[in-house]
Parts: sequence; structure tokens; C-alpha cells
Amino acid sequence: MTTDQIAALAASQKEYFTGGNTLDVKVRIRLLKALRDAIIGNLDKLHAALYADLGKSASESYMCETGLALSELNFMIKHLKKYAKPVRAKTPIAQAVSKSYRLPSPYGNVLILSPWNYPFLLSVDPLVDAVAAGNTVMLKTSSLSPNTGEAIKTVVESVFPPEHAAVVLGGGEANDAIAAVKFDYIFFTGSKRIGTQIYENAAKTLTPVTLELGGKSPCIVDETAKLPLAAKRIVWGKYLNLGQTCVAPDYILCAESVRDKLVDEIKKQIEIQFGKDPLGNPDYGKMISRKHYDRVLGLIDPNKTVCGGNGDENTLKIAPTVMVDVTESDAVMQEEIFGPVLPIMTYKDEADIVSRVSSHDSPLALYIFSSDKKRIKRLTSTLGFGGGCVNDVVIHLATTSMPFGGFGASGLGSYHGKTGFETFSHYKSIVDKKTWIDLPLRYQPYTKTGDGLVRMFLK
Repeated sequence: MTTDQIAALAASQKEYFTGGNTLDVKVRIRLLKALRDAIIGNLDKLHAALYADLGKSASESYMCETGLALSELNFMIKHLKKYAKPVRAKTPIAQAVSKSYRLPSPYGNVLILSPWNYPFLLSVDPLVDAVAAGNTVMLKTSSLSPNTGEAIKTVVESVFPPEHAAVVLGGGEANDAIAAVKFDYIFFTGSKRIGTQIYENAAKTLTPVTLELGGKSPCIVDETAKLPLAAKRIVWGKYLNLGQTCVAPDYILCAESVRDKLVDEIKKQIEIQFGKDPLGNPDYGKMISRKHYDRVLGLIDPNKTVCGGNGDENTLKIAPTVMVDVTESDAVMQEEIFGPVLPIMTYKDEADIVSRVSSHDSPLALYIFSSDKKRIKRLTSTLGFGGGCVNDVVIHLATTSMPFGGFGASGLGSYHGKTGFETFSHYKSIVDKKTWIDLPLRYQPYTKTGDGLVRMFLK
């Protein structure tokens, strides 16, 4: 789309919202049901697009993208009537003979900027929540996942008029044109660098934002962990989507006494899950681009690699890689990896865990494999992170019952389920005062009797 077309689209969405066309809850539910039907009817096309962009198998695409989006849709359809109702609040005695409530209201025109690593899920989930809350939506998909972007555009256009929800494709020119538009709310998923720029620009117009970023998510494995199961789950979560997952375990911090056994179990699991030749496994995905492929290969130190380390530049696949004897000064520890490379470091004691994890920015996720309940409680209470799992990885984001979001440098705000509806809603606090009585206490002239009653009411 051209700059003029994007400006015209934004203006039409503003006019559509101002006209009250998104407020009817029954209409919102009808559109969400239609979106669900459109996704189900286009699953094969959507999965083919995800395979073209990221090499994801149909099984992985449904488990991690389309299936999760359908789960969010079903949840929202079921609960939307309840969420859209006014929320009663307690009325203080000083405001007697009145009703207090919080009225959920849409922000208005919402911009959603989605990433390339889970291009369907991270586009549709916030779209569902924003529409459910009664907003119009301009959804800008990543130019790095063009096939999925086109597929999403086809699905969305089959359900919504463009003035209600529209998908914008393209690269830098489209991004620049969107940046010139004043939105009522911005929802961004992506890198910390771009998220910071969006936050700075939004601050100029006091536009509220949600930022879903990332960071180096640690995976702690202590001496009480069930190592075979830990390795099985870590390998699944780390190499899912070739490590191009914002909540993937970025590095392992394990007890010195179990390091060697854990490495052996991880190597076993890599072969069990991906075969002896992962690069030839048709269900093992690929890096999104040559640039990302080269960057991740550049993080691998051959002298510390005990598994994998090789890639295929023709298919953009990098083998599941494990590195040991890693230090904080290694290249692989200087940035979020976002690829199939797993560095393993060791810790001496619990204080060392806290010190090492805290030396990095607050991560989006934290994982602990342990049977020591007291240690689990201490670490989850002491360390700062967005969300996480005990004795598993990644799965905390796959629920509509809990919010998902970052903390500190890993993000701002959260969504999913009820929290997603609340994210895209402004709650107006309203007192509905009755007219059949009017207490004189607040009016001048003030009296000692009145002052005494006011002090009693405001205790």
C-alpha cells in the first residue's frame, strides 16, 4: 500500500469507529465466529504459507500457531458478553444512594505490528482481543514472512470490511507511512531495539502501548532435576521453530555436578526427536533469512561445540547445536540467540544463580528444573521475569487463563484471554448518583455538625 492509501485507510477506520459501528457486542461475536470459520476453512493454505516462510510442518503449525489462535477465538467468543458488561464497584458511604461501576470501552483505532517468527499466531491473537474489545484494527505483518502475511490478509478480508480490520503488507515504505498516523493504541511484538523506537514515538503523542519483546531466557537445572525428562522438554522447546521463539530457553545454567549427564541426555534427545541427520528432516524448520542464518552461525564457537554446529546455506537450516564451557564473555551470551544454539554454563550455588541471571536484563521467560520446592519458591520470588515454567518450558504462553507478557526490558503489558480484552479496553470509572435525595454536607456554608459527619464517613 502507498502512503496515501494507508492514510486513507486510517481515516476510514477512525470514521467507522466514531460512528459507533464496533460497539454492538453481538456484532463483535458474529465477526469472531466468522473469523474462526475462515481460519478453519483455510488451514491448508495457512500451513502451506508457514512452511514456505519458516519450514514449519503442518503439525507444528497447528500446535503452535493456528490451533492456539483458534483456542483464543473460542475462549473469547464464549466469554465476551460477560467481559463487555459494566463491572460493579463498591460505593463508599459518603456517596450513598448511588451506583458505582467500571465501563469497559474500546480505545478506538488500534495498530498491531506483528513479527515474522510466529507470524500467524502473533497477528491473530491480538487481533482477536482488539476486535473483541470493540476497536478497529490496522494489522501490519512482517515483510520477512510474506507468504503468511498474504494468507492472513486473505482470511481477514473475507470477514471484515477494511474500515473495521485491515492487513497491511510491505516493508520500509509501509512502516514509514504507518509511523505518520496517530493511533489510539499500539501493540508491538518484536525486538527490543524496534520496541524502544516505537515507545519513544508513542510517547510524543501520549499513545498507550503494549510491547512484547524478548531477552535471554535462562533455564536452570539443579542437582535434584529429573534429567532425562528435563532434557526431553528442553530440546523440544529450544529447537522448536529452530529456536526462533521469543520464550525459547536461551541458555542453560546447571549445577556443576550434573552438567555432563545433562549434556549426554540432551544429545540423546536431539537424535530421538530430530533423527541422526536433522538437516534432512522435513519437519525441522529453517531460519527466516540468510541474514539471520549467518548471524546465528557466527555465534557458534567450534571449540566449545559438542553437538551440531553445522548448517546448510541452501536450505537455511542449522543443526541443533550444543555448546559447553561457555562463559559470559562468549559471543553467544552477548545477545538473544534466536536460533538453534544452546549454550550450557554451570553455577556453584544458589547465590551464583541469582547473580548470573540478574546480570542480564529481565528475561521474558525463566525455567527451573528441580524437585526442591523451597528452592523453586526462592528463585521464582527473587528473580525478575515475565513468566515461565517449573519443570517444563514454553507452555506457559499456551493458555487463555493467564496473561502473557514481559517485564522490564523484555516488555510492557500483557494479553491473552480476559487480560487481552482488558488490554484493549479503557475502563471508565462512573458513579451514577440518584436524584431523589441530596445530602447538604459538601456544600457551603460548612458547619461543625456537617464536618463531624464528613469525618465519620471518610474514616
